[in-house]
Amino acid sequence: MRNTTKLKQILLKYDVDISMDEENLMKLTLVDKSSGSLAFFENSSYSQLLNKGYSHFVKELKKAEGSRPKA
Repeated sequence: MRNTTKLKQILLKYDVDISMDEENLMKLTLVDKSSGSLAFFENSSYSQLLNKGYSHFVKELKKAEGSRPKA
């Protein structure tokens, strides 16, 4: 999956902040739009940073689906 597609999926559920420090370490902060919970990730690679954010998104999505009552 392309990085742009991953970012679009993440943006459906989270507000996103991406920053970089002096040592070129990128930081991704995800703020859940419904609950306000935070998740932080760091990596020097943009692709790996998005992979971490997307993996978190999928994990949280599966957790939410698992907590729904079955019809």
